[in-house]
Amino acid sequence: MSVTVLYGDTPSTCAAARQDGDRLWLSAEDLHETTGWLRKPEGLCRGDACIPVSGEWVDAQGRIEVTALAERLGQPVVGDTGRSVWAFGTSARRRGEDLMSLQAPDFTLPDLDGRPHSLRDFRGSKVFLHTFGSY
Repeated sequence: MSVTVLYGDTPSTCAAARQDGDRLWLSAEDLHETTGWLRKPEGLCRGDACIPVSGEWVDAQGRIEVTALAERLGQPVVGDTGRSVWAFGTSARRRGEDLMSLQAPDFTLPDLDGRPHSLRDFRGSKVFLHTFGSY
């Protein structure tokens, strides 16, 4: 079954996924391409971090329960099984670290003439951001 996964900033389509209620299972290849987590003998690894894999996290076809990984990492997960779309958020710990760093996340927005501007282009300068919502 094909499933769309939103992990980080990039949506991915995973052809060999399995949805089981509030659980999502991905092949090891889809998990790596979608999340950056790689299955190794020591567990699931991303960079220098490795998490041991419980036997309950792997199904008979070798798919890995990515929702259990997200739970372990403290990431919020929202899944719409009817539309086969799953979104994984940033963990509260990571959001806290980002806030403590006092570094605004980079983003790109168009000006009134449609020209894109990125926050990174203004690093080292004072920036005033004005936002408005009409809701």
